[in-house]
Amino acid sequence: MTVTQVSAQELFRAAYENRYTWDQNFPGYTADITYKYDEKVLTAKVRLNPDFKAEVTEIDDEAAQKAIHSQAWEIGIHRIRRTFEQTHGENTFSYGNTDETGAVEILVGGKSAGDKYKVRNDVVTLVHRKIHNVVVTINTFSVHETQEGYLSHTYDSVYHDPATGIQKGGRSEFTDEYEKVGNYYILNRREIRTETEGKISVQEFIFSNIELL
Repeated sequence: MTVTQVSAQELFRAAYENRYTWDQNFPGYTADITYKYDEKVLTAKVRLNPDFKAEVTEIDDEAAQKAIHSQAWEIGIHRIRRTFEQTHGENTFSYGNTDETGAVEILVGGKSAGDKYKVRNDVVTLVHRKIHNVVVTINTFSVHETQEGYLSHTYDSVYHDPATGIQKGGRSEFTDEYEKVGNYYILNRREIRTETEGKISVQEFIFSNIELL
């Protein structure tokens, strides 16, 4: 009896294709947002267009407007559907170590050499990537399962300087909640707890009255 070894690329592709994304018919949506930051509570309107461009209106606080826009942009970016070839066609993949949870390390060569991932049960549990002038490391702890793929539920992120390895800023813990609107799962709440030099700041983004365009 021979056991067929799945290649690192096949294992990673299966997890990549198991992520929940929006299809090409995604119409965009509008929502009310309540943004809570430390003691502040602010409200605004958000519109995410079919081309994933975000608009934030009905808010005067410039810093809050930027924070909300950043989240809306991020929501769209992570739901864009790209084929494996479009994203990773110039990369190669090989196996690294398997950790105590059974997650398998996938080491990247080629265009994105130096990046690495971990995969367990068709879920990407670790992303370690150089993006522009920073290295971002994201651990996913739990996911929402849908019929069409998984969405991250709890995860963290930390940034490091690629040259020195020194951490930039604090470590952030995220909790994401979703609701189904029409045919699409859409984020309705995100909490971000960031610890910097022993102090924790909490941001909460609550999306309500979500309506497809």
